[in-house]
Amino acid sequence: MLEDKSEEWTGQQQRDGRRLAVITIGMNYEVLEGKAHQFESVFKSVLEIMEGMEGHGKSSLFKDVLKPNAYLIVSEWSDEGAFRAFTASDQFKKVTDWGKEQILSARPRHEIYGEPEKPQALRGCPVAHNAL
Repeated sequence: MLEDKSEEWTGQQQRDGRRLAVITIGMNYEVLEGKAHQFESVFKSVLEIMEGMEGHGKSSLFKDVLKPNAYLIVSEWSDEGAFRAFTASDQFKKVTDWGKEQILSARPRHEIYGEPEKPQALRGCPVAHNAL
């Protein structure tokens, strides 16, 4: 968890002198015609909830200029477990149920971008070995 949410989220944060890896989640949404403004307003409310969740770094909403009803939320988390805890929360379930009924024209797609870098010791030996 970040101690100071105002610090810049750089892809790795410090906790007790240790570097924390960060995962980035892309959440793709397509909204119904005429519902874009409402979707954006609800995103602001959800963002307030996310900011209080353990492991959340920052999130941003992007709009596709060629497809105005398509959105991408890019969200940075300390680890996948923190993101999964958010998506399992009652608040997230309420918003997604409402979205399915009122706002979204298609099922959302969530993607994890990249993987946190593993420590050198976990990457395996850099020298090729012959099988015995």
